[in-house]
Amino acid sequence: MADGGSTGRADGTDGADGADKRDPASGGDGAIHRGHQALFIGGKWVPAAGDGTIEVVDPATEQVIGSVPAGTALDVDTAVRAARAALPGWAATPPADRAAVLAAARDLLAARREEVAATVSAELGAPPAFAAAVHADLPTAVLASYAEMAASHPFEERVGNSRVLQEPVGVVGAITPWNYPLHQIVAKVAPALAAGCTVVLKPAEDTPLVAQLFADVLAAAGLPAGVFNLVTGLGPVAGQALAEHPGVDLVSFTGSTAVGRQIGATAGAAVKRVALELGGKSANVILPGADLARAVNVGLANVFANSGQTCSAWTRMLVDAERYDEAVAIAAAATAKYVPGDRLGPVVNAKQRDRVRGYIRRGQEEGARVVAGGPDAPEGMESGYYVRPTVFADVQPDMAIAQEEIFGPVVVMIRYQDEEDALRIANGTVYGLAGAVWGADEESAVAFARRMDTGQVDINGGRFNPLAPFGGYKQSGVGRELGAHGLAEYLQTKSLQF
Repeated sequence: MADGGSTGRADGTDGADGADKRDPASGGDGAIHRGHQALFIGGKWVPAAGDGTIEVVDPATEQVIGSVPAGTALDVDTAVRAARAALPGWAATPPADRAAVLAAARDLLAARREEVAATVSAELGAPPAFAAAVHADLPTAVLASYAEMAASHPFEERVGNSRVLQEPVGVVGAITPWNYPLHQIVAKVAPALAAGCTVVLKPAEDTPLVAQLFADVLAAAGLPAGVFNLVTGLGPVAGQALAEHPGVDLVSFTGSTAVGRQIGATAGAAVKRVALELGGKSANVILPGADLARAVNVGLANVFANSGQTCSAWTRMLVDAERYDEAVAIAAAATAKYVPGDRLGPVVNAKQRDRVRGYIRRGQEEGARVVAGGPDAPEGMESGYYVRPTVFADVQPDMAIAQEEIFGPVVVMIRYQDEEDALRIANGTVYGLAGAVWGADEESAVAFARRMDTGQVDINGGRFNPLAPFGGYKQSGVGRELGAHGLAEYLQTKSLQF
């Protein structure tokens, strides 16, 4: 199915469970994927063990746009058993054949670009252009990279008198977040499949519709039954059951540091491999001599993208004392361009809206100065989970708004005295996921970046690279995603001596 229309179900029935209902107003390829009233297990859409459902709400309108089953621990067990049964056959499938399935999935996903964008825009609230360019195109690019890697990766090599084999780790339990719902799914599922693993996916309950769409894509691409399984459900129920299941060999989780600690402890007790991509409080360091206006404007765009719901967002802007006031003025003026409901979408739900607004009030109580935005609801926005894009000045490095992940469109601007002071501030949180450095020249910026305790640093506005490893230092996580390093997470090594 290449045109984004009715796909039917993987079990050959006509999809009458509601998966292919379309919004007449959106029409054609841009229609929203409404959701299967079933779980994808063993190559089929099957009923859940319980009768609970999860309603999917459009954060911009607060209206229900679909629903999915609330999977149970029994459903997770059924899915893991299906994945284990499929593991020997998929692991033994030649890498070139695995690559062919991923390439077919890439083409099918690309053909449904408008449907993906419309679905993510509806369930996450992302502006349509951003949903297409990032939420649809980036996962397709990542899927393409693993289709190529599956065919070219050296799964065997000779080392002296040994033959070293890289084999699939086994059954993967993938638990993904709502902020980049399809990208985070593909960043886990694609390398796992390329490695020869089988997968049980538990997507975020706020954004499950695009996960179901992706299950349809994999089935249409010819993935054997049981190699990929999807259980929608709540984190404390389905997610916990998946993380604890003895039939899961590796848990790959993206989400909060607090939940990551729990999953790490559970995996450690079972001596089970784990990959964790957790929180961040990344620093955007503007060194003396850098292009100040560009650094400030790109920094704001980085934070306000996806309504600030990006774990790697550069939420702390560090500026030298001599140019600090100028930077604040630039930031205050530029923030006016980010109009809620137009360039800036809502946050994902009411709980997240209230959390972000609470942090803004806390920043004011701590003595930071609001130079743009604030905690009040945007004017004229009577519905939707909107937050005003907010910039704080006069922020001290030890304030809560400078230490804790807010996960909303909030930037804190911190003054530093010299480069050593800037480095101390940049490294002065429990996180280490990403960051940026702007310098008068590449050499000085790179020299500073080498000293930062973080997993990925953009130099003078360097572009995101889907082949480069992504992951954190400190409490930002364990392991890496994307590129060859992401593939390595799903492989284990065996040596044969001759």
